[in-house]
Order: sequence, then C-alpha cells, then structure tokens
Amino acid sequence: PDDQVEYIKEKVADHWTPDVIIGRAEKNISCSMRTLYRRFQDSETFNVATLPMKGKRKPNGHKEKRGKQAFRRQLKDRQRDYPDFANEFGHLEGDTIVGLNHKSAVITLVERLSKVIITLKPDGRKAKDIENSLHSWFSHLPSHLFKSITFDCGKEFSNWKSISNQHDVSIFFADPGCPSQRGLNEQSNGLLRRDGLLKQMDFNTINQAFASSVANKRNKIPRKSLDYKTPVEVFLEHVPDWKLSSLS
Repeated sequence: PDDQVEYIKEKVADHWTPDVIIGRAEKNISCSMRTLYRRFQDSETFNVATLPMKGKRKPNGHKEKRGKQAFRRQLKDRQRDYPDFANEFGHLEGDTIVGLNHKSAVITLVERLSKVIITLKPDGRKAKDIENSLHSWFSHLPSHLFKSITFDCGKEFSNWKSISNQHDVSIFFADPGCPSQRGLNEQSNGLLRRDGLLKQMDFNTINQAFASSVANKRNKIPRKSLDYKTPVEVFLEHVPDWKLSSLS
C-alpha cells in the first residue's frame, strides 16, 4: 500500500533499517523483515542504496601512529572496581574524531547501557583543550551521574587525572591497538561520521549546537539491541525527569 511505502521511505531517510521498521512496529507493515530487505534489493519501489550501511573498519594489520600514554589505568582495574560493569548504568566509552588535516576534533562519548551518544566541541585537539571541555561538561551534570569513562589511549586524554579527581569519575584506558575494547564507541564514531561529522570537515568551523544535533539525531533512532527502543528512551528509564539537552 502507498501509505506503507511512504512510511518506509520516510523512516529509511531517518536512518532506520528494515529490521527496526518492522521490530519497532509503530505502523503495521504487511511483510516480514526479510521480505522488506528483499524488496529493497529486487524491486523498483525502493532503492537499496538508501539503506543505512555499516561503517568501514580499519584493515587488519593497521598500526596506530598516534602518541600513547606511558601510564594509565587499565581494564583489569575496571573489572576489579566495577564487577557488575556489563549490566550497570553510567559507564561511558570515549574517544575523539578528528577533522580536516587533523587540525580539529570532536569528543565522542557513549553510555554503554542506553547507547546514548554525547558529542562535545573543544576549542582544539590538544590535551588541555580536551581537559577543559570535559571539565565544563561535567560541571553542568549532577554528581555521580556517570561512574566511569573508558578512553582510547591517545595522548589527548593525558590530563585524565585532573578530570577524574575533580569530578569523582573513574577513568580507564583500552589497550593500544584494541578498538574492540571500546567497540560501542568505535561504532558510534562511524555513525557520527556518516551523519554529519565528516573527515573532510574542519571542526573549528562548527559549534556545540551542530555537534549535539548530529548525536541527537542518532539518539532518536530505535535499536534492535534495545528491544526497538531509542537510546533516549532507555536513558530516561535510568534517569527519570532528566533533560537530554543538558548532556551537550
């Protein structure tokens, strides 16, 4: 039916996959998820090129060339401090994505249980810029809203002790060359790249509102892994009456 076709096209334009369209069940669709995928592949009604695609991963054998920290708290420390880490709300994964010619950056954070993505626009990409941006962000949050952050081990996070001590948040670091230890954050970075924070963009030309808008768009897309709820909906189950706008 035409109304179903228009609904499907509208949701795909919002980066919903056929799986999410069927699973979320906001509108009755007269076919299964598998059939809908096939219709994108072999019918003239839909264009398979419009479907959201998985981001590219670095090839096997890729060697990270950025500077690393000599001292950092490791994942074994996290396991000891938070034995229920996998099922507990309030743990973040963090990284930066860099812009044109590696001259600018955006800080990316994702809460592991709800998969809510947070983007912060620092003034630069040096360690002091990252530190100042995180200090400013945490100062607007309730104490202990977040328990820990697991960062990439790049030198941009070398001022982590100041952040940890001032805001009483535990900070840990993934092992070098092991992006899977922050897999959700890595996946989120790929989505943010596709949604508007492009590699060829100079992030010095954007503001916090733009960076937040890219994350907010993704946070409103239902996910199969969240039982077809959106990250925002799951986040608010753990933090009732919280305003998501306060995260940016």
